[in-house]
Amino acid sequence: MRFAFLVLLFLTGNLYTASRDTDWTDSTDFAKKKSVLSVRFAVSEIRVLIPLNPVEPHFFMHAELIAIGAEILLGEIVDTNSAHIARALRDVGVEVRWIAAVGDNEERIAEVVRQALRRSPLVITTGGLGPTVDDPTREAIARACGRALEFRPELWEQIQERFRRYGRPASPNNRKQAYVPEGALALENPVGTAPCFVVETAESVLIALPGVPREMEYMLTHTVLPYLREKFNLSGVILAKVLRTVGIGESLIDEKIGELELLTNPMVGLAAHPGQTDIRITATAPSEAEALALIAPIEARVRAALGDFIYAEGKASVEEVVAGILAERGMTVAVAEAGTHDLMARRLAILPQAEQILRGSALIPDFDGTAQMHAENIRRQQNVDWGLAAIINTAADPPHIEIALAGAEHAETRTFGYGGPPASAAVWVSTWAFNLLRLALLSDLT
Repeated sequence: MRFAFLVLLFLTGNLYTASRDTDWTDSTDFAKKKSVLSVRFAVSEIRVLIPLNPVEPHFFMHAELIAIGAEILLGEIVDTNSAHIARALRDVGVEVRWIAAVGDNEERIAEVVRQALRRSPLVITTGGLGPTVDDPTREAIARACGRALEFRPELWEQIQERFRRYGRPASPNNRKQAYVPEGALALENPVGTAPCFVVETAESVLIALPGVPREMEYMLTHTVLPYLREKFNLSGVILAKVLRTVGIGESLIDEKIGELELLTNPMVGLAAHPGQTDIRITATAPSEAEALALIAPIEARVRAALGDFIYAEGKASVEEVVAGILAERGMTVAVAEAGTHDLMARRLAILPQAEQILRGSALIPDFDGTAQMHAENIRRQQNVDWGLAAIINTAADPPHIEIALAGAEHAETRTFGYGGPPASAAVWVSTWAFNLLRLALLSDLT
């Protein structure tokens, strides 16, 4: 009734706006609040705490991330900050819908920030909080929010104290770091010199974090996430499970499970890599247990459709799976290869089980002979359970790829054409060669 009455007031011209900071818990009618329901209009917002069914997801929000720095756009560094923040937000039930990168230009940063604030209730920026002229994030955010910058003496004292601990005085340009947009909540950065800040608008919250990964990660964990949990009453999770496949292409997987890719919760998506494809099942729910319950039946359908094409879940590589099986069974392998830059041997050599399972490797000269011949030769020469060989001849027309496996009572060869980039050929072929051995191990063919 209260909610209907408030909406009626708005529609009849009596503008009613309740601030996000209003403590509605003072009302006994809403003392046991379960969530926040937002009704947004063009010029105002009504926020009312109402109870919802606790079994249903009741508060899931989305966010936008903005990485600031010309070095990102020039390709000099990779934006690892956004990936880290996205994973952290996912774990508390916040969906990242957009990630943007912009250079050190005040006007362009302000434009990107304004767009983000129009469409996202949470915006997090990284970078541009340093003391130099080419660190314009403060000015740009103030400009985007229509606010002036204001000097905070307490921040300047914190900055000077930090430099005193370093054994040197703060330079005059460090004083710039004590300015924040008017009305912003300043966040002390105990692991760096750049204070962070939070700007709350009528519709959104913007958080500015440093670009140095170590500082950003500390501030995110110790300050930002606790703030978000309290500010937005976060209680949900976004949980992702990854099933890794090999020996089957992305398009064929799509044919087999395409109908599942149309689901919204859980969502099913594909990510192709050289020689293998990941299937990600992502669920949004109030708790991890409920998210897992949503994922389980979809995972079962994916496994039923793809069978042994799925070799692992999570981040395991196919060679890690093969090495684990070989070590468990007390088996050994040797490899021979041409055109792969010794990649099969190198991928096995770095594994913890390498000393136990890998007994030798050889380079095939001048693409001489068949892969099956070389698999059998190296098995015999090294006295191992399995010989594995791969030959890539991209100079042939068409390019020719051959992989082969030799066991005591098993011989198998596969040939392929290859139309991908030459730089990916070795990864693709070595992955499929390891899969040939994996399938033989699964079939107990020794």
